Amino acid sequence: MRIDQDIKLDYKDVLIRPKRSTLSSRKEVTLERTYTFKHSEQTWTGIPIMAANMDGVGTFAIADALAKHKMFTCLVKNYDYNDWSKGYPFSGNHLAISTGTGAADFDKLVDLCAHFTDIKFICIDIANGYSEHFADYVSKIRKEFPLHTIIAGNVVTGDMTQELILRGADIVKVGIGPGSVCTTRIQTGVGYPQLSAVIECADAAHGLGGHIIADGGCICPGDVAKAFAAGADFVMLGGMLAGHDEGGGEVISKFYETNELEYEVGDHLTARKRKIQEKKFVQFYGMSSESANNKHFGGLKDYRSSEGRTVLVPYKGAVLNTVQDILGGLRSTCTYAGAKTLKQLSKCTTFVRCTQTHNSVFESSTIGK
Repeated sequence: MRIDQDIKLDYKDVLIRPKRSTLSSRKEVTLERTYTFKHSEQTWTGIPIMAANMDGVGTFAIADALAKHKMFTCLVKNYDYNDWSKGYPFSGNHLAISTGTGAADFDKLVDLCAHFTDIKFICIDIANGYSEHFADYVSKIRKEFPLHTIIAGNVVTGDMTQELILRGADIVKVGIGPGSVCTTRIQTGVGYPQLSAVIECADAAHGLGGHIIADGGCICPGDVAKAFAAGADFVMLGGMLAGHDEGGGEVISKFYETNELEYEVGDHLTARKRKIQEKKFVQFYGMSSESANNKHFGGLKDYRSSEGRTVLVPYKGAVLNTVQDILGGLRSTCTYAGAKTLKQLSKCTTFVRCTQTHNSVFESSTIGK
């Protein structure tokens, strides 16, 4: 046993120091990036924000909406050939087929790639990217699909980031336990503060010509900006993109008494009662939760526990509203930091450690944005 005494930081522990800037408007900021990937040698251009391969987030409808903004989606693993045939009417340059590491997963991946030949991204996704089996599987997929861009994860340290790149991954997914509906850190005690993980893994990947995705932990547009400022090439979002029409979940109405009174007149008497307010929600859950296991695998196996929450998130309408909020915030970050392009942001950033990032006194009383 040993203790790493170095301080590790999360998004909530820092702010970005503002600097003098020549930018006069957010319109002048360019958010598109162009990457050429190490092994596939593919070139990709777009806004490098990804929808996570989670139920209610990594859907075809979300992918269609995000692709219009040149953003990316990793589709859920559980889509089969029939789902793909029905739901895939658009260009494959902004989405990935997601897969696990089992024999059936491999067979399905081979079949999908054979039928949908314009898709060039494969996301190999498991919770624990530190097993030798996983590294071997990355090598196997690289050999089988030499021209595809391979995303692999999740890990949180530089050494395993390098190992996966050397085994054939082009992009490594970084994050263990930071997600809003992930309970891995509670159930296992395993994890790594996400900002430090991104900084360390980005440094390791870039030294080998690889790329990383900051996966999880963002709760607001400012966190997305911090992830890019820390060196992430892509930022993957789950909870922030949950609760939208395109996610396909059932909209659930709940009714609450408010502190406002309304009056009723009848039979010469005036009665007072509290006003009732309707609020709408959509169910959202982690992909290692009991809900996900019940839906996709017939329940939890007797050798494991749930490592995810099932929650109700506020219904948010069309995903375009959230996209505009995120991209607007990111452009504003760049103007504060003096970065004309998203590519320049990490070079312009100085993080300031803090104990509180914002004033939360009226958060529960806010009406709209």
